[in-house]
Amino acid sequence: MRYISTRGTAPILDFDAVTLAGLASDGGLYVPETWPHLAPVEITAMAGLSYVETAVRVCLPFVGTALTEAELRDLLATAYGSFDHAAVTPLVQLDQRHWLLELFHGPTLAFKDVAMQALGLLFENFLGRSGKAVTIIGATSGDTGSAAINALAGRDRVEVFMLHPRGRVSDVQRRQMTTVLAPNIHNIAVEGNFDDAQALVKAMFNDPDFSGRFNLSAVNSINWARLMLQIVYYFYAAVRLGAPHRPISFAVPTGNFGDVFAGYVARQMGLPIDRLIVATNSNDILHRALSAGDYSAGQVTPTDSPSMDIQVSSNFERLLFDLGGRDGAATAAAMRGFEKTKAMAIPADQRAAAAAIFDSARVDADSMARTIRWARDKCGQIIDPHTAVGLAAARASAGDTPVVTLATAHPAKFPDAVERAGGLRPVLPQRAQGLFDREERYATMAADLTTVEAYIAARAQPSA
Repeated sequence: MRYISTRGTAPILDFDAVTLAGLASDGGLYVPETWPHLAPVEITAMAGLSYVETAVRVCLPFVGTALTEAELRDLLATAYGSFDHAAVTPLVQLDQRHWLLELFHGPTLAFKDVAMQALGLLFENFLGRSGKAVTIIGATSGDTGSAAINALAGRDRVEVFMLHPRGRVSDVQRRQMTTVLAPNIHNIAVEGNFDDAQALVKAMFNDPDFSGRFNLSAVNSINWARLMLQIVYYFYAAVRLGAPHRPISFAVPTGNFGDVFAGYVARQMGLPIDRLIVATNSNDILHRALSAGDYSAGQVTPTDSPSMDIQVSSNFERLLFDLGGRDGAATAAAMRGFEKTKAMAIPADQRAAAAAIFDSARVDADSMARTIRWARDKCGQIIDPHTAVGLAAARASAGDTPVVTLATAHPAKFPDAVERAGGLRPVLPQRAQGLFDREERYATMAADLTTVEAYIAARAQPSA
């Protein structure tokens, strides 16, 4: 399998190189040169398989010769051995049409663990072969940072610098990052919002003086391996609800478009997904882009679903590239224009192609709160605000296809918001007890490229 950049000029890479690279050198995002396809008989054969065995069958075409099937199986078995549910991502039925796919049974209680636990092992494997060290720089709206830090703390040849927007993540999210005191972990609280932090990360990758001194990589959803690992749970859930013999829809609460793009890839691979429902909160750039062609960034509005408080959705570039005929030069020109003006009109042909697959919804705070109460009162389920945004969009959708809402975080990660909406305060599960008794360690600084680069340069290992 070969990987190409959405902007057309970066080197073509294989799987191990694309995993370690993260962002492409031309500023684009890597995608497979072609989408692998699974025949209906291959999807049918996934019925009854464990999560690990499903993951092997879904991931193997993307891995190519980087790992043998046995190596991949062993790696995935190790990654998911730490999850507290044997199914890894269990399905829960709400009513005759709606289901939750619980993605929060990993060590940091959020869906990012499903990919990150395996990604940490991939880094360790590939770096061990090369003997090189890597400096990982990431921006997080809450969950990516804690999942990455848990997966990479203490690993050899890896130095992690994670930026989060100060005061704009929940206390649980922050402490899951800042109480990890391993010497290779460095947390930076940026004065600003997530988009400011993400812009700093991209600027560092695109600064040749800085990136030339360090072997930079990324672990957020700009990293292709992260998305590959998220494709698996779409297959796992859909097969359990009758795929490929009947279509399934998915509702996905999203800000950076990575999780829902994994669903798009699953569909391209042959999974019979009827609709992908993109659910946003009041930071609704994705809803406006899909419903009206208006991909323009506004001011980030803080909400009770902070992981979605994003106005620049990095992975949307991957969709535009694919729907635009995979024209790297055109994608690069469009993205340069967006980066300059923070606005883009989606071409009519791309809008039409997206409309054949995607629905979208903007869910306000009242609708989110009502959905938390509905899930509690009618279904006996306590859900977090992000999941509630997705479920609200799912319940508003038309049709009679089964709809699976991705339950992206344990409600105890957002206890204040859940209590305000539903009157019940969720408690942390046993595996997360003691979080508020631990020492925190992080640096606070302005969202200034020179300042952040100087902090990292003083602590990172230069590339050989």
